[in-house]
Amino acid sequence: MNRFVLIDGNAMLHRAYHALPPLTTPDGTLVNAVYGFTSMLIKLFGDLKPTHMAVAFDRPEPTFRKSLYKEYQAKRPEMEEGLSSQIPKVQDIVRAFGIPIYEAAGFEADDVIGTVCRKISGEVIIVTGDKDILQLVDDNRGVKVFMPTKGLSEGKVYGEKEVEEKMGVPPKLIPDLKALMGDPSDNYPGVSGIGPKTAVELIARYGSVEELYKSDALTEKLLKGKENAFLSKDLATIRTNAPVEVGELPSITTLDTPQVREKLEEFHFPSLVKRLTQGEKKLSRSKKTISQEPQNKKEEQLTLV
Repeated sequence: MNRFVLIDGNAMLHRAYHALPPLTTPDGTLVNAVYGFTSMLIKLFGDLKPTHMAVAFDRPEPTFRKSLYKEYQAKRPEMEEGLSSQIPKVQDIVRAFGIPIYEAAGFEADDVIGTVCRKISGEVIIVTGDKDILQLVDDNRGVKVFMPTKGLSEGKVYGEKEVEEKMGVPPKLIPDLKALMGDPSDNYPGVSGIGPKTAVELIARYGSVEELYKSDALTEKLLKGKENAFLSKDLATIRTNAPVEVGELPSITTLDTPQVREKLEEFHFPSLVKRLTQGEKKLSRSKKTISQEPQNKKEEQLTLV
């Protein structure tokens, strides 16, 4: 069976940038996120053994959510220049690996991943640090989520059972949960006065925001917050209809190619070149869990600043 690994590029790039100290090449170019992201790609390929991989990125244009609610993500700080400057470099590395990149104007990487999930058939593992994507988990379709738990070297795979243990509701009801409790990181309101505990209890009892508002058990808070509840659910729902042409994803049988080696040498990552070779030798051996392999944080010819 095909195994697709879909990577939330922006979420994992942020994690790589903040997980590693600033690293520069001899000419002073900042490359810590490039190093961390590339290291993660090599590790995921060795540990998860995908037949296909793809990476989704956000686009710089405002998304449809901003048109629905102008305050959406309004409190987020501007992306640091040190991070934004590394995005093209990371995308160059991804392309050198032969891994396709997907993005869609007006949509977030979450929506792109949701769309790709809908269009492909096989086992899917989504790699992200964003809890919103947990709503895509579907045991029947073989869709799971891998979320790092410590830096870039350890993580946990979420099926439906693990999602419900973490969130208090099944994956498909996460937008309903967010409808009531809102999301401070994305700056949408939910229902004022309804916290996570109450939101979980209400959604677990009624099954959805729609069914909740059909009931005769509405409090004054819920009545006043009805419009915000349905707006917040709309904002929280990952779309699966982004304008993305998936086609037939190329199979990935190796990461050790001349193009990759050239890029790694360009960025002065000799230890990653070595890991490529070691990784090829290990593919036929027993699979190791992501938490078992120690991460080498010292890189030749790179400078800590």
